[in-house]
Amino acid sequence: MVDIATRVWNHKWKIDPIVRSLIDTDFYKLLMCQSVFRNHPTTQVTFSLINRTKSIRLADLVDEGELREQLDHIRSLSLSRGESTWMRGNTFYGKRAMFTPEFMDWFEALRLPPYHLEKRNGQYELTFEGNWPEVMLWEIPALAVLMELRGRAVLGDMGRFELQVLYARAMTKTWEKIERLRRIDGLRIADFGTRRRHSFLWQDWCVQAMQEGLGAAFTGTSNCMIAKNRDMEAIGTNAHELPMVYAALADGDAALAQSPYDVLRDWQAEHDGNLRIILPDTFGTPGFLDRAPDWLAGWTGIRVDSGDPATGAETAIRWWQDRGEDPRDKLVIFSDGLTVDKIESLSSQFAGRVRISFGWGTMLTNDFIGLTPDNGLAPFSLVCKAVSAEGRPTVKLSDNPNKAMGPEEEITRYKRVFGVGAQDRAEVVV
Repeated sequence: MVDIATRVWNHKWKIDPIVRSLIDTDFYKLLMCQSVFRNHPTTQVTFSLINRTKSIRLADLVDEGELREQLDHIRSLSLSRGESTWMRGNTFYGKRAMFTPEFMDWFEALRLPPYHLEKRNGQYELTFEGNWPEVMLWEIPALAVLMELRGRAVLGDMGRFELQVLYARAMTKTWEKIERLRRIDGLRIADFGTRRRHSFLWQDWCVQAMQEGLGAAFTGTSNCMIAKNRDMEAIGTNAHELPMVYAALADGDAALAQSPYDVLRDWQAEHDGNLRIILPDTFGTPGFLDRAPDWLAGWTGIRVDSGDPATGAETAIRWWQDRGEDPRDKLVIFSDGLTVDKIESLSSQFAGRVRISFGWGTMLTNDFIGLTPDNGLAPFSLVCKAVSAEGRPTVKLSDNPNKAMGPEEEITRYKRVFGVGAQDRAEVVV
């Protein structure tokens, strides 16, 4: 097992680069990338880093030279032979050859496109522009680099024994969570923690701890590199990026209202089974479900990723019942801001009513709350999102208005088109 504290003490990025591979990313990004490669290969998009936690002044914490070194290193990466063999030959979600030869030929030749970096008001403005399939693959590594460099800045002044104690306490904290999770009957949980992890080495440790501590209840990891190296399932489906860009490309209000379902029609053409998971909250869950075509009710499940999770699950259950489906045959995946308390509560509330699973992110792979002076390693809300497509701004409404993104006039228009009324605000921690 890696001695993480010693590696941190001896940190040299050329030995421990933050991003080690193009598959050091979430599985859903690769699935979406193939869909985009098939359906929108030349659509021009812009992605941008957005720090929702303004009190964390990243440009004051993170050295620009270090940041550029890490980003330039990522641009030098290409798919290795072993990684290509794993993607071409492995079975994902019970299906062999998930990735087409055409997509794999393209991916094997890929180098990530240039980035644009500036400092402004204590924050970094980091943007990526170009063809959608290429630019979208910057999202996860860009987040991983900024999260880990912030961590390294905080850890840089710590002594060797202080680091040993810090990681011992963090390991104990994680293991105590695992011991509580063991007591939940029928638990199904996966690691979703790549995008805001403390570090690659720490995520890898957490995944191994979950695997040993939970056994079959731990269903896999979203991180493709860790899944490959640890011989476990790669987990993931799709994300808000697809409906955000499809909506931006829509001409007129009618096409805008239809765009979320166009996304899922394209997805259905490629995937079945447990990959047919609806993510309904991009422009508000109630309106999405009210207008959803009947064929979507036959999909496997729904992921609840914003708003009150219990309310989201109850809404899904009523929708399936209204459409003549048995909720007990359906799957609800909870993936927003999960804590052990929340996992325990949701497991109890929905046991026997619907199949449930959890995608556990930041509070698995980056919970150092209370372990450093001034709480300097507490997680914060950093995202990297598509902000425009073909020159048109993107919008995300969410079921929590504090997560809304986009120009105010476009947010107002989207709320009108999608029939979004009053929403309850909730604090955005991550």
